Amino acid sequence: MKLRMLFAAAISALAGLTGAAWAQEKCEDPPALRFSIIPTEETMQELALYKPVIDILSKNTGKKIEFYMPTSYASVIEAMLGNWVDIAVHGPNSYVIGNEKSKNIEVFATYAKAKGIFQEEGPGYHAVLVVRKDSKFKDIATLKGAVVALADPASTSGNLMPRVEFAKEIGGGELEDYFSKVVYSGSHDKSAVAVAEGKADAAFVATHRLDNVIERGLVKADDFAVLWKSRLVPQDPFTYRGTLCEGLKAKIRDTFLNLHNESTAEKFLQNLNSVKFVPMKSEDYDLIRDLRAAQEKQKQKG
Repeated sequence: MKLRMLFAAAISALAGLTGAAWAQEKCEDPPALRFSIIPTEETMQELALYKPVIDILSKNTGKKIEFYMPTSYASVIEAMLGNWVDIAVHGPNSYVIGNEKSKNIEVFATYAKAKGIFQEEGPGYHAVLVVRKDSKFKDIATLKGAVVALADPASTSGNLMPRVEFAKEIGGGELEDYFSKVVYSGSHDKSAVAVAEGKADAAFVATHRLDNVIERGLVKADDFAVLWKSRLVPQDPFTYRGTLCEGLKAKIRDTFLNLHNESTAEKFLQNLNSVKFVPMKSEDYDLIRDLRAAQEKQKQKG
């Protein structure tokens, strides 16, 4: 009896070791890594800015890095869910949407911004409601019946924050009931330009995205007045697929967290108006999950 029990224990231990080894073998170590970013007005320009980072990433991982051109925030999510993209930059809301669909989308870092024109220093930003400074709109009340631009349905500052946080400022109703027209421009850049050119009366944009449009000379800081500002939101999450092998994920993570020590990445960080990358975890985006839950409650009451 005792011998039989020892034999059973040995078989169980062997099965455990075999299972662990099998689980380890299940991880993915592809010959090339596909990288993508949420679309902006100048996605191709941004891709050029990422080139030194891609070169460093390729060197550190020993992999060829390929770029996937997205058409929307959702296309980046779907590309990761379909195992077509391995590393991606999402918006906070689009990351949470993807992470709800699959825990295989894992956040590992974001950038800490330097102080800008509208952007404050650190790994967070605000959603702001902007109008032309020389317009007739001087406060939220005067915007009733105006045309407002949002960025993308999956955008945090360009959709989620306005529909949940800003909605409290107008009595908790739908934006469509307060404004005469609500349009999706496709990006923060386009929303800011639409306001500057008078194609929209107001727009909800992210502070760092607004700074970026100004720095590219598409608009001027003096064009805008801010009528509302949200609470602080964590910056865009950098993610990878969780099924990649741990050693590979560590190399990807370390590449970004040590970019401030790489001379060839100096221009990249400057273009991002960032001082360095900082580690992030899923719980850092619980604010977004709370906002999404609040939005769902609003829909149910409606």
